[in-house]
Amino acid sequence: MKKIEAIIKPFKLEDVKEALVENGIAGMTVSDVKGYGRQQGHSELYRGAEYVVDFLAKIKIEVIVNDEDVDSTIAVIVESAKTGKIGDGKIFVTPVDEVVRIRTEQRGSEAV
Repeated sequence: MKKIEAIIKPFKLEDVKEALVENGIAGMTVSDVKGYGRQQGHSELYRGAEYVVDFLAKIKIEVIVNDEDVDSTIAVIVESAKTGKIGDGKIFVTPVDEVVRIRTEQRGSEAV
């Protein structure tokens, strides 16, 4: 199993969620996060003063999938989150050694 973490623009959340559900992803965790990459933030004017906003609002989506579903899940996220502009986000894939469903004590793929 693998954990896929996608950092995306907030306004793309609904598109990504719908695309994942259509492709059989039953559950996900969504978090509001802040950060920056190559964008390095941006400047804003507020009451005549210029402020540098270093950290930009992003959404982090986390899903656990079986190894054979990794490539298709990544493709779905890329297709639904991509705007073609800087700051579209990143996807990270890490191995998952064990999953346990607390309610039923199921383990492994059954727990996902």
